[in-house]
Amino acid sequence: MGEARPYRSLRTYLIGFALALVLTAVPFGLVATRALPAGQILVVIAVAAVVQVLVHLRFFLHLDLRTTPRENLLALGFAAVLICIMIGGSLVIMFNLHYRMWV
Repeated sequence: MGEARPYRSLRTYLIGFALALVLTAVPFGLVATRALPAGQILVVIAVAAVVQVLVHLRFFLHLDLRTTPRENLLALGFAAVLICIMIGGSLVIMFNLHYRMWV
């Protein structure tokens, strides 16, 4: 009975690894081949990034929003705030640099 848990854990990690590879390879392939217009590629990259975050939380960190204790929920909220700050700050810097370069 003790052997079932490591197998399930290894299986979970392998599924997560395969999903992470696919979610990384698809955007790279689209950018390399330019199979879609630039706007659509950006949407695919954004969706793949969000799904990949969820895959990492579920398969590698074993966090499930249905059964998480309060501490895990607070940690997820804090991580979400940090991600928003990093993305927002990066966008402010990029737009500022774009403005300064083209004026």
